[in-house]
Amino acid sequence: MISIIDYKVGNIFNVRNALKYLGFESEVINKKNEIKNAKAIILPGVGAFDDAIKQLKKDDIYHDLKAKILNGVPTLGICLGMQVLAKSSQEGLEQGLGVIDTVVEKFCSKEGIVPHMGWNKVDYNNSESAFYYFIHSFYLPITDYTVGFTNYITNFSAVIKKNNLLATQFHPEKSGVDGLKILKEFGDLV
Repeated sequence: MISIIDYKVGNIFNVRNALKYLGFESEVINKKNEIKNAKAIILPGVGAFDDAIKQLKKDDIYHDLKAKILNGVPTLGICLGMQVLAKSSQEGLEQGLGVIDTVVEKFCSKEGIVPHMGWNKVDYNNSESAFYYFIHSFYLPITDYTVGFTNYITNFSAVIKKNNLLATQFHPEKSGVDGLKILKEFGDLV
């Protein structure tokens, strides 16, 4: 069973449909007692960094979620769900979960149209590439955990992988066959 965190910023319906299509069972959770029992977690997300962190704290799952990730529970962050894994964001004042030691940065709108929206190529460290659907104004810079990157205004992390943690700046649930491969890779960890 894959637990999808409902922190009022997610694209839960599409994520659940994609998981169902792939044959994975999922549940939507947002309570402290529910997260304590989670065996695999997806943090979807569309929205603002501070709103997401405040909702996790309001639902009293912020600390338990961080502990689950640090204790090895398979976790997938999607878009904003990737960004909340960082220490903080230039988008707001709240502290992120801090499981990725970086700060989320803002695209410079003088150098291109923001938000970055639409299909773009992700180049993987093993030299493969694929196209995925993006919509975001903030990004994670390249880190030691970057396994796939994209260029839009600047190079940034499109996919990070750290132990039990997988995160994508793009939306795999909206990215056709290649996106489904990412969700299947995650689901197979469970």
